[in-house]
Amino acid sequence: MDDPLPNPPHLAPSDMTAVPPYDSDAEAAVLGACMFSADIIDAVRNLLEGPDFYRPAHETVWRAILALRSEDKPTDPIVLADRLREQDDLNRIGGASYLHQLAQATPSVGGAIHYAGIVRRKADLRRLRASGMRTVQRTMEPGADPDSIRSEVAAEVRAEGERALASGQGRLSRFITDGWSFVTESGADTDPLWGTREQTAWSSGESLMIVGAPGVGKTTLAHQVIFARLGLADSVLDMPVAPGKRVLYLALDRYKQIARALARRIQPEHETRLRDGLAVWQGPLPATLDKEPDLLADLANAHGADTIVIDSLKDAVSTLVDDALGVAYNNARQRAMREGVEVLELHHQRKAGEGTPRAQKPTLDRVYGSTHIVSGAGSVLYVGGEAGDLAVTLHHLKTPTGEIGPLQVIHDHERGTTSVDPALDPVEILRKRPDGLTVRELALIQSGENNPDRAATEKARRTLDRLVKTGLAVKAEGAAGGSGGGQQARYRASVRHIGAVS
Repeated sequence: MDDPLPNPPHLAPSDMTAVPPYDSDAEAAVLGACMFSADIIDAVRNLLEGPDFYRPAHETVWRAILALRSEDKPTDPIVLADRLREQDDLNRIGGASYLHQLAQATPSVGGAIHYAGIVRRKADLRRLRASGMRTVQRTMEPGADPDSIRSEVAAEVRAEGERALASGQGRLSRFITDGWSFVTESGADTDPLWGTREQTAWSSGESLMIVGAPGVGKTTLAHQVIFARLGLADSVLDMPVAPGKRVLYLALDRYKQIARALARRIQPEHETRLRDGLAVWQGPLPATLDKEPDLLADLANAHGADTIVIDSLKDAVSTLVDDALGVAYNNARQRAMREGVEVLELHHQRKAGEGTPRAQKPTLDRVYGSTHIVSGAGSVLYVGGEAGDLAVTLHHLKTPTGEIGPLQVIHDHERGTTSVDPALDPVEILRKRPDGLTVRELALIQSGENNPDRAATEKARRTLDRLVKTGLAVKAEGAAGGSGGGQQARYRASVRHIGAVS
């Protein structure tokens, strides 16, 4: 019979049974310092929890110190001894004499934070050691499953990381920054991912949600934005798109349908960029976002992606109407964006109630699910229409800057493209009107009403002024007149733009 293989050096039995890491002197120094100063207690309790002390007697003393501090009572050895005696713990920790030893054990009260850091580090090592030992034991169980073990290890490591961040200085300073850096370095002044600074469809660091009924072209529109993020197009709906590095597409359902939709735009010359720049996840997420809130960020990091597309939210969250799951999803979304990942989401609308006019402008409450899902989004675009419609309306329900549209857009399903209806494009309208337009005339055209309201008029004014600002139009100021007379300002396409499109 063959001799058994020797244990590897790093898994020697002596190592597995050795005393776990701890520093009794550091523990005693922390407790001794806390007996002399309430301020030291307040500082140390932000770093340490009871189980961080290896010696049970030290944990007992620490809890007594915290209890006395909460009652605003002294924490010197005499008062501590009295409290521990009341709890029948004094003899167990070594008597009053041991408390006096602890009081003399600290080399310097001012070094308490440093001593506490030693205690915390040793406690962290003990927890990691215990986790590693559990992993070794799992590998030796009959029928051990590597995938299951990896999943359990990942969950334990994540839980340990969350525990570390949820206590001590990690919790208090993880996301802290000074006010000047927050304003000047947060990226709030960066150019948008899609659109302009004045009209932003997708702002960096804020998610974009495209909402609509099945079959109205949400996916068609999203795929155009994805291609532009890959650098294969410059703009979508005449709005510029900033190129990115790599897109991770979460095809959580309808994989073949998504593939067919993407195929409409693919050309042989796109192969290299699509292989390098687009990763597609086919199927359900490997875990629920309420259990693994860092999952989106981890997936993006694992595949080197700076953009993640979720198609669609109904497959990422088991119950969209549950507020607890809505909060959990928003938490996962925000964590991903905090790590520099841009997020685009496809989502569904609520069913329209009976008697709801088809032409009625939608509102945010038409978006299906918990309000927490919408409230955490940076921008919400709503595609209005019926399944299979070639001409649909794009509404901007939630805006980072100025409102876009409503835009009447036309899908070309054979080519997978979408364009603004030229009949309602203000630039095209101006180009075809050599005599120009007034604000009211544009409002009449865009609203389709004989008497546009103030909101429609102001929107037309902002549209025309924006065209002037971007050099696509010029403005001739009107003339004042008495008794309601005078002339309104007229806007005309700029000579440069007319020459460019002629």
